[in-house]
Amino acid sequence: MSNRPELLAPPEIFYDDSEARKYTSSSRIIDIQARLSERALELLALSVDGIPRLLLDIGCGSGLSGETLTENGHQWIGLDVSQSMLNIALEREVEGDLLLGDMGQGLALRPGIIDGAISISAVQWLCNADKSSHEPRLRLKAFFGSLYRCLARGARAVFQVYPENIAQRELILRSAMHAGFAGGVVIDYPHRYARLLFRTLMLRFSCLVSS
Repeated sequence: MSNRPELLAPPEIFYDDSEARKYTSSSRIIDIQARLSERALELLALSVDGIPRLLLDIGCGSGLSGETLTENGHQWIGLDVSQSMLNIALEREVEGDLLLGDMGQGLALRPGIIDGAISISAVQWLCNADKSSHEPRLRLKAFFGSLYRCLARGARAVFQVYPENIAQRELILRSAMHAGFAGGVVIDYPHRYARLLFRTLMLRFSCLVSS
């Protein structure tokens, strides 16, 4: 049986109260999440001017990545489909604003308000049809289209993903490009975390024309 969680159940079911608490209490997960979040923030290439930015953490879970954003002086909004994960984030009193929502249905945020977006180990979930009404191509289209609209001009989005195969990676890339993004794959940690995080990739996209 596969140990990839996205093949076992939809995220809102897989990350129930027990699994969400186990995930958040794992010292190994906390360390990896912090390292990947720091790298994602580095790839956002935000101006070093001392001005806090409003960032979006997509698939924020219990707020582990958000803590990295807070530690670096930024404000953030976290979106996740698992109520159990968000409940733990509330218990942990993270400093971001938390939203319950399915990224595959699009992001209900005002145009141009987000200065940058990160996502750690979340976007590859959209490549699976968890319900009969789910079509991965359409869900990725809704996600990337709405993300593009809510980003400020010139903002970047960085996603750490572990696609199951090349076809999934290309589907994600094509969906982002069709939405208007420019960018591509950054190969990071090709061996160090392969055993723990499958074959992990960083995808960095730039939003060139949103206002």
